[in-house]
Amino acid sequence: MHLHILRLSAASTLAFAPGLAMAADGGDNGDIVITASALGQTADQTATPVLSLTGDDLIHRRQATLGETLAGQPGINFENFGGGASRPVIRGQTSPRVQALSDSANIQDASAISPDHTVVTEPLLLRGIEVLRGPATLLYGSGAIGGAINLLDEKVPTALPANGLSGAVEGRLGTGDKERSLVGGITAGVGPFAFRVEGVHRNSDDYRVPGGFGSRRVAGSYNDTSTFSAGGAWIGPRGYLGVAYTRQRSEYGLPGHSHDYEDCHPHGTSLHCGGHSHDEHDHDHDHDHDHEDEIPFVKLRSERFDIRSDYEDPLPGIEKVRFRLSFTDYEHDEIEHDEVATTFRNKAHDLRFELTHKPIGGLRGVIGVQRSESDFSALGEEAFLIDTDTRSTALFLMETLQLGPVRLEAAARKEWQRVEPADARYPTTKHAPFSLSAAAIWDVADGYSVALSLARSQRAPSVQELYANGVHLATNTYEIGIVTGNARFASKVSLDEETAKSVNLTLRKTTGATTFTIGAYHQDFDNYIYAQTLDSFEDFRLIRYVGADATFTGVDGEIRHQITPGIAAAVFGDYVRAKLKNGGGDLPRIPAGRLGGRLDGQWGPITANAEYYRVFSQDRIASFETRTPGYDMLNATLAYRLDLGSDNSAELFVRGTNLTNALAYNHTSFIKDASPLRGRNVVFGLRAAF
Repeated sequence: MHLHILRLSAASTLAFAPGLAMAADGGDNGDIVITASALGQTADQTATPVLSLTGDDLIHRRQATLGETLAGQPGINFENFGGGASRPVIRGQTSPRVQALSDSANIQDASAISPDHTVVTEPLLLRGIEVLRGPATLLYGSGAIGGAINLLDEKVPTALPANGLSGAVEGRLGTGDKERSLVGGITAGVGPFAFRVEGVHRNSDDYRVPGGFGSRRVAGSYNDTSTFSAGGAWIGPRGYLGVAYTRQRSEYGLPGHSHDYEDCHPHGTSLHCGGHSHDEHDHDHDHDHDHEDEIPFVKLRSERFDIRSDYEDPLPGIEKVRFRLSFTDYEHDEIEHDEVATTFRNKAHDLRFELTHKPIGGLRGVIGVQRSESDFSALGEEAFLIDTDTRSTALFLMETLQLGPVRLEAAARKEWQRVEPADARYPTTKHAPFSLSAAAIWDVADGYSVALSLARSQRAPSVQELYANGVHLATNTYEIGIVTGNARFASKVSLDEETAKSVNLTLRKTTGATTFTIGAYHQDFDNYIYAQTLDSFEDFRLIRYVGADATFTGVDGEIRHQITPGIAAAVFGDYVRAKLKNGGGDLPRIPAGRLGGRLDGQWGPITANAEYYRVFSQDRIASFETRTPGYDMLNATLAYRLDLGSDNSAELFVRGTNLTNALAYNHTSFIKDASPLRGRNVVFGLRAAF
């Protein structure tokens, strides 16, 4: 069986294909080798679907945030929060059920706490992004119960540059937000050592939106970010040992942030604002914003150290060992009226060790341990979370067995999580989630395959779900956690783990002129923890984290046909239905269905593609939500590559997004009405590699 790949140019790959972890390198037969998995399998050897975005297609699609970069891929949406923050949504789920990883190690920032907190990464420095779905994600923690996103970078060199020196530089200019970006990196080899230096500076203004929004730009959607990394590694014939330091500084606005609700407080299950209760006001009242011209903003500082090592055949019977250790010192201020209103800090470390054994009775597998600690604090007038110390330890195991045309996989993970609040009034919580999965992929014949996976996965509640208690003006909410809600409402609440029983079916055809990957899935949750809206006052909502039984059912995929050797067309789409069981209604902020088409072409040094998709209206809404209208999205890219000889090349490209300038609102966003998607935007880029 061969891997289904969409090639846009010699260095471009967009694969909606099976895989356990990250695909990075092309093998001799065109298969993608999964380098971020200790098993080192090719993508056609695994039973769960992976979306791989690499090469030129990643270069052209990269945006300031991770969510926007992945937007439009089958099964992937995003929560937008202006131009500075957006979290990916996988099959209807986002943080804390979608785990962001840096080469298999946790990214420990504050993005899981709120959608206005950006995922600390730099898309312009990534060489690949892999999105995992299905039971294999449980190896990365209960935070990946909905999916995992592994970010592949080059800050720790893993190979010596062929000619002793390699690198790339790129400049970008954007019209819709006046983007001005410069990115560059260089790797030098000295004997068995390789050294890497890279950096980015990006500056963009508030982005344009169509006139129907009421103003030409979204106030507070600007983004100014600088990132610097330096690393080095010893590289031998059987592996490497390296270290890297990364520093990021960012400043971005917070659209939709309102001070009109600072005096809102709950009274039972109702809101009282300014001495008035919810039912004493007209929800459609157009209030004046006293601070409309004083948009709050985030000032972010993050420092991270990474130690990484892969080594083959260290001992008899051991095929490979893998080690990841990271230290993160994260802090951001939310600034209002030139004063720091709230400061969020997270000092954390994450250790992961994997050992791959050689085949034993046909079984080949990996066993590992992971240890994470996080000291999180929030200080200031909008500190809706109490200070906590979270410690987590996990053991995991995965085994594979080939039986003729069928490959079997099984995995298990056991975690122990302890969250200790600094405030003695609140109890320490302990959870021990346990997850199991089993999967099989059957290579039927002539490139056809069927993959079936079953899983029982558990997730421990997050800090926010447990201990939130206060006004969160970024999302215009008053949040009440499970523990704090127990005290406030004097009611019995469940502190049990969230448990999901899931089934995934994937159909593939990977050879011939017509190829496809179609996935169908169903997840049945016990004690699904979500933000239930109890009451609202104008744009402000009272939410409480509760557990209830729920289901997620959906389908996503792509069908592609190679019309001529240089021209291909594809149809793609996705749909997810998420609802509470027993007539409880729909879950909030679930993305609408999409259906679209793509046309790709290559003529010598010229590559081009155009994609159109329809996002349908979302009228399956939860209490206090509003219907979101559908919209059409048209994007296109044109690139010209220059061969400069001696492995040197340059490329000039232009990419246009939302070319019809559609006014588009994102149903998954907490502030969808205050922050629509970008209007027409054209990015011009020039990239040179040596």
